[in-house]
Amino acid sequence: MTHGSSQDVRGRGDADDPALATVAPTAASAAAGTAAPALATAGDAVVVDEGSGRPSGAVQPRRKVSWRARLARDRSLILMTMPAVLLLAVFAYIPIAGNVVAWQDYSPFLGIADSQWVGWYNFQRLFVNDAFWHAVGNTLLITAFQLVFFFPVPIVMALLLNSVMTPRVRTTIQSIVYLPHFFSWVIVVTVFQQLFGGAGFVAQRLADLGYDGFDLMTDPDTFLVLITMQSVWKDAGWGMIIFLAALSTVDPALYEAAVVDGANRWRRIWHVTLPALRPVIILLLILRLGDALTVGFEQLILQRGAVGVDASEVLDTFVYYQGVINGDWSFAAAAGLLKGVVSLVLVLGANKLAHLFGEAGVYKRA
Repeated sequence: MTHGSSQDVRGRGDADDPALATVAPTAASAAAGTAAPALATAGDAVVVDEGSGRPSGAVQPRRKVSWRARLARDRSLILMTMPAVLLLAVFAYIPIAGNVVAWQDYSPFLGIADSQWVGWYNFQRLFVNDAFWHAVGNTLLITAFQLVFFFPVPIVMALLLNSVMTPRVRTTIQSIVYLPHFFSWVIVVTVFQQLFGGAGFVAQRLADLGYDGFDLMTDPDTFLVLITMQSVWKDAGWGMIIFLAALSTVDPALYEAAVVDGANRWRRIWHVTLPALRPVIILLLILRLGDALTVGFEQLILQRGAVGVDASEVLDTFVYYQGVINGDWSFAAAAGLLKGVVSLVLVLGANKLAHLFGEAGVYKRA
């Protein structure tokens, strides 16, 4: 196409037709022997200057598709996701409306409509309740301890299996390690009782050596270490699978290039493997911060009688005993609602921090 013909193309309504406006500068650049500059993204149209025949730099926004057209286009996907959306609405979003009882003196015999409104009285009771602050302290202590001694374990296991083991050995170990994830907490606590209880395997072996009185399951001072060990044994293998899946996407050419450059195994892990895992690590860390005030309810309530309330009381058990056991529904609802709000703030703050470091986080605006 000659330069004159390209001018004819632009003269016939290129400002109204995005397709022609996009083709025109490309043709003109080809005639001039230069490459067309990439000034627009997919779906955008470059506005061409009528005088010079060159792109003016202005980008027309892509045409908006009506909601009817989008509905017709995505109807199959919408139908596929509808059951999951309904389940999420029924069991997650509709119950949120029940938090209104936090501002009432709620009685299940009267119902929400007839219960007396008390305003912020239940929240005031929370802030002056010593048991509540003790539960908050225990919750934060358990979360911080497990964040340091439990969260890195799946990462280390994934690195070891990915860099040291052969595929067959890696598959075998992976299957064995993640199997406890499917055990209930009743089974997990029972297994640890048989190992570390007063009549367990370790206590019997120590008794044979002359050491008596070992019972890890009833010691409040070591309860934090105990529940962390239980969490590692139960869930570290499952977390390892997530990081192994992330490692499987790393281009082998990166490792080959690192070897050519003289990088040893540790250098390859530091400069190739860990950068590949960074987005997943940040994502899981943000989600873990969102659960900072939610620690294993079943795990703790099963061992509450053995170690006492002081060592095992967390926010979830506090809400359970205040609401379900003692019948103070409004007070428990206020505690649960406050926990949810703080967790939401932690997720949003951690996600914003991830954006500042250049990571996508849990979500990112388009």
